[in-house]
Amino acid sequence: PCRPFHGYNRLLTSQIISHYDSINQYKTALPEYFNFASDVLDEWSQLEKDGRKAANPAFWWVNEEGEEVKWSFEELGFLSRKAANVLSEACGLQRGDRVIAVLPRVPEWWLLNVACMRTGIVLIPGTSQLTAKDVLYRLQASKAKCIITSDTLAPAVESVVPDCQFLKSKLIVGKGSRDGWLNLQDLL
Repeated sequence: PCRPFHGYNRLLTSQIISHYDSINQYKTALPEYFNFASDVLDEWSQLEKDGRKAANPAFWWVNEEGEEVKWSFEELGFLSRKAANVLSEACGLQRGDRVIAVLPRVPEWWLLNVACMRTGIVLIPGTSQLTAKDVLYRLQASKAKCIITSDTLAPAVESVVPDCQFLKSKLIVGKGSRDGWLNLQDLL
């Protein structure tokens, strides 16, 4: 005796249990090691190259002024490998090291996320509304070796750098340059 509810019949308890059992019986092989950048992004890039997947944007960003940045899977893969090299070589980071990114939502924010996934570097995101005191706390608590921020937020970071013993490199996202900072755009 099932009664209709919004056009659907209620499932009997036996049907629910049967469905649950069928889900639990499904076994999938889990990879020992999984990396989104190489296992998904690079695979989709190769599918596009081979013509087995339609070329769609992997990333599409539009700001308030209508400026657009559009990257295919191939472009995002290429740029994220370059950003990974910047983090590894110019910043001297390696797998397991921590980096704090205090950035507004600019394309580089996503690019650095993928670069960190690719290299095994631990990304600690921070909102651009953090104060110098907030940044100091996060740098000290995380023992981050690198901080990435915009040219407008760099002065707040500079005011706390002397108290951060683990910080080895500072990376700026923007067009300008600053003493003691590496510029992401220049390094890319």
